[in-house]
Amino acid sequence: MDPDEFRTLLDRHARPDWTTAIDGVLISKVDRSDPPAPSMSGTVLAVIAQGAKRLALGDKVYEYGAGQYLVASVDLPVTGEFTRIEPGRPALGFGLTLEPSAIAELLLDAGPGDAPRTGGGTPSGITVSDTPPALLDAVVRMLRLLDEPRDRAVLAPLIKREILWRLITGEQGAAVRQFGLADSSLSHVSRAVRWIREHYAQPFRVEDVARLSGMSVSAFYRNFQAVTAMSPIQFQKQIRLQEARLLLATRPGDITGVGRHVGYDNPSQFSREYRRQFGTPPSQDAARLRTTARTPAAVLL
Repeated sequence: MDPDEFRTLLDRHARPDWTTAIDGVLISKVDRSDPPAPSMSGTVLAVIAQGAKRLALGDKVYEYGAGQYLVASVDLPVTGEFTRIEPGRPALGFGLTLEPSAIAELLLDAGPGDAPRTGGGTPSGITVSDTPPALLDAVVRMLRLLDEPRDRAVLAPLIKREILWRLITGEQGAAVRQFGLADSSLSHVSRAVRWIREHYAQPFRVEDVARLSGMSVSAFYRNFQAVTAMSPIQFQKQIRLQEARLLLATRPGDITGVGRHVGYDNPSQFSREYRRQFGTPPSQDAARLRTTARTPAAVLL
């Protein structure tokens, strides 16, 4: 597979909103290195063709570039930035949205012993590996369909299954397989993550969220930390501050109201934690956000 073809296809079909004519397939093209920006990861496969990306999740930092791929199997609060961008050489990436049902279907269809067993500990919600030739070949064939509209309806679902199978049987297969199993530790943590995201402004007891996720408190805390690189309370704080930043972009004059909306009754605490997270007080960041073009939400590509 010619790497030049991979880059050419991405460059030709990139859109400002990163979508393509194939559902679930994304293309990123970034011409400049902006300051690190917070966002949610989504559940996605990201394959880099040119440039590189740096992500921070809790106390972990992930870097991946051309020839590497990333799998996010849980929707997590990350801070990301593109690197290695040069004049005339933008960052280029391919993305595929991952759905648990599609993974589960493949696991059911696999013959006995074809898919490795899902065992061991709880995998991290984000993993990075070198891209094997078979996976890259399938990705390029998917991109070729963007030039072949007659063939998309029939061939795109088949190539999606092939890409997922390469992930299931690849180096990061444990995380992908657990993503598709309803009773895996990763799925239990994902359930807790969704609940915290939906109720981020409310105080909660870890014991209650552990019970909701179907685990003991000790198992829940251990697995949550393994997947997210954060404690449940730290995770909630990340979500609160990211939501506050989004609100400040449209309500820059209502800092106290924004803080209260995301769960901070104490304005001083809100300002202090916001500055610690983003490096500047809410008032200054709000003014900057109004004049800064925002990138799409899918920050991993």
